[in-house]
Amino acid sequence: MALDVTLLRESFDLVVERSPRLTHRFYEILFERYPQTQAMFPLHRRERQEGMLTEALVAVLDHLEDAPWLTSALHALGAKHLNYGVSAEMYGWVGDALLLTLAEAAGPAWSPELQAAWAEAYGAIAGLMQQGATQAESTLTSDRRDLEAWASHAEDVEIVRV
Repeated sequence: MALDVTLLRESFDLVVERSPRLTHRFYEILFERYPQTQAMFPLHRRERQEGMLTEALVAVLDHLEDAPWLTSALHALGAKHLNYGVSAEMYGWVGDALLLTLAEAAGPAWSPELQAAWAEAYGAIAGLMQQGATQAESTLTSDRRDLEAWASHAEDVEIVRV
């Protein structure tokens, strides 16, 4: 099933109009439902994080019909989030918080059709990000093995794990 690009864009415009601090509310919901995520977002950086999330959402919505861009950008974003300690389970938490935030902001305009469209879109986004994280993790593991193999043959070399 193809994403309904028009529905996603129009509904996003609606919720942003009704809730200009949409990403702020997203983090409130995320932290309420999954308090263990708060440690990943230092207080002094939360406003910046909200801005980055807004920019990411807008960029993804602007490029929904550009599969190469989406794949490249979301793979890179997934790799970056791997470095932040984001686990596969957390993608589900974020999706849950995002859908709740959108539904709350849309109010009575939220429908089963919107729920399904956003769930599908988020699933595709999260899937691409997780692919990027998996590829990055595989590369790191391979690089680590190469370094350990090299070090095992070199004298006076010590590997320090951080």
